[in-house]
Amino acid sequence: MQGFGRRRDLYNGGRVGVGWPGEFGVVGASGWEILMEIERLLQSQGFGSRAECRALVGSGRVSVDGRVCDDPAARFVPDALSFAVDGEAWSYRRFAYLALHKPAGYECSRRPVHHPSVYALLPRPLVMRGVQAVGRLDQDTTGLLLLTDDGAFIHRYTSPRKQIAKVYELMTRHVVDDRQLAALVDGVHLHDEERPVAAAACAQLSERRLRLTVTLGKYHLVKRMVAAVGNRVEALHRSAVGGFTLPATLSAGEWMWLEAAELALLARSE
Repeated sequence: MQGFGRRRDLYNGGRVGVGWPGEFGVVGASGWEILMEIERLLQSQGFGSRAECRALVGSGRVSVDGRVCDDPAARFVPDALSFAVDGEAWSYRRFAYLALHKPAGYECSRRPVHHPSVYALLPRPLVMRGVQAVGRLDQDTTGLLLLTDDGAFIHRYTSPRKQIAKVYELMTRHVVDDRQLAALVDGVHLHDEERPVAAAACAQLSERRLRLTVTLGKYHLVKRMVAAVGNRVEALHRSAVGGFTLPATLSAGEWMWLEAAELALLARSE
């Protein structure tokens, strides 16, 4: 293979190979694998501009598989690469998929008006790489909020045609009667909708508590549906999207990576 300059070791997951600075791939255990310069890799993961990432590496603040890397042009196979910046461990991810337990009093906007942004709850690299909320929750609504930088994922889980189930638990101002329950399931008329909007499921948990499942992503949908039957939502919490339920161990304000198992659960309602 052609190359120029001196040889450079390539490290990935404990495998050590030899390559050249000008190469863009290497033969690995799974065949031909693309290489990426460490400064570009860090930039793709949200650690700053290319110049900022070059400075990070040059100052010895980056390690790969436990070894300090101070050469910004060193190339690595990015898939599943483990690295650390200032001692904090990360893994390369082509796309970031996150679940956040949104607390009350946060806006799902990068330019909040009256309350702090949910993005303030995330590490800076995730914000810098451009993760976005998959749909929005009102500032007073709590619970499961998905975030990603995968545009196709955002479209899939916000498109009305996909009919993704979203489960909400809510407290009403007044006691819920049988007529209201029936109306929510049969469909209610909203002023900006041509057809009645019905809940996919509705369970009464107590006199004033409901678990409501909807498949649309309309603005203030649950609050407007409850108002249409003559009641009012006092508290609203989203507990599930698709087949994925917000883990009880994830406290308000905390976030987690969505791995293959969680993504498979999300897709169950597609």
